[in-house]
Amino acid sequence: MVVSSAVVLSLLLLASLTALLVVAPRLSPPPQPAVAAESPPTSAGVGAGGARGGADGAAGVWGVGAGEEADDLRLFRRAALEAAAAGEAEAAGPPKVAFLFLTNSDLTFAPLWERFFAGNEARLTVYVHADPAARLRLPATRSFRGRFVAAKPTRRADASLIAAARRLLAAALLDDPANAYFALLSQHCVPLHSFQRLYAALFPPPVPGARRGLQPRRLPSYIEVLTGEPQMPVRYAARGEGAMLPEVPYDRFRIGSQFFTLARRHAVLVVRERRLWRKFRVPCLPEMAQDSCYPEENYFPTLLDMADPAGVARYTLTRVNWTGSVAGHPRTYTASEVTPRLIAELRASNNTLPHMFARKFAPDCLGPLLAIADTVIFKD
Repeated sequence: MVVSSAVVLSLLLLASLTALLVVAPRLSPPPQPAVAAESPPTSAGVGAGGARGGADGAAGVWGVGAGEEADDLRLFRRAALEAAAAGEAEAAGPPKVAFLFLTNSDLTFAPLWERFFAGNEARLTVYVHADPAARLRLPATRSFRGRFVAAKPTRRADASLIAAARRLLAAALLDDPANAYFALLSQHCVPLHSFQRLYAALFPPPVPGARRGLQPRRLPSYIEVLTGEPQMPVRYAARGEGAMLPEVPYDRFRIGSQFFTLARRHAVLVVRERRLWRKFRVPCLPEMAQDSCYPEENYFPTLLDMADPAGVARYTLTRVNWTGSVAGHPRTYTASEVTPRLIAELRASNNTLPHMFARKFAPDCLGPLLAIADTVIFKD
């Protein structure tokens, strides 16, 4: 009898522990955000649902574990659930553009962005994911102060960049239901038009004579989606032969710019999705990592082209010049090259909309850009 009771108690204890492991992640509180840099930003960061938190010194996990920690999963789950509950109901006030800055160095062009944002605060929000190892020496200007989300380490040619973009999207979805577009940018990006010009392009007025009561037009996402590129075979095989199957057959694999402007429904899709993410977060083979591993340029265009090919414009609003690229980095403009003619050239596009942003600019470009901001850049 004693032995039988001991066996029963052991089984009950095992069942209780199993249940706890399953339920605990769902009951755990959402991750608290952090100031992503040690200095100088001293304001609390923006996190899940706009909560505020202290410094985050946790180290990230590279490769297979990148972005799959429990706090990320809780954040993504909460963002997807709350966004789904809200549906596509119109938020109070005008729709907003969320500017998502992904950086591992100083926000050198913050003063230029401040001029871009000025007077339009009711129609935009700002979020920054800064690598925790980065020491941001420049003080955060008004629009960036207190807008740092909970961040983890990022590394080039690594799925950690995908995870960082997903954190930014999740934080923006939770922070403000009015966020209707989500523009991912780097610290080297600059605006090419005024905010009013961008806003008018993203939210065109209703078509005259349209019948009331009809379902509102679904806003497109502006993300580059390329097929038939010469580097596609090696990029597809970067994790090993057959590593992407069966979720991503070769004929569905896509390439595109890392920087995009997503409509809200696609932002929700990205934070909710896990099936393709399990494939793209697998590390590339060591011999392929140097020149053929850019998961952040493959995951997003592949996912959106598979999920909603008719809902994406298939081009990005961010201009980048790959002429004379070095070690996988695009052309970097210097101060002597900043002229009204350069701005006009960067704006030009073969697509429906002109380019609204451009990269990559060296820090010494700030002065020349500010000098022509009002007379050229923001004069549409």
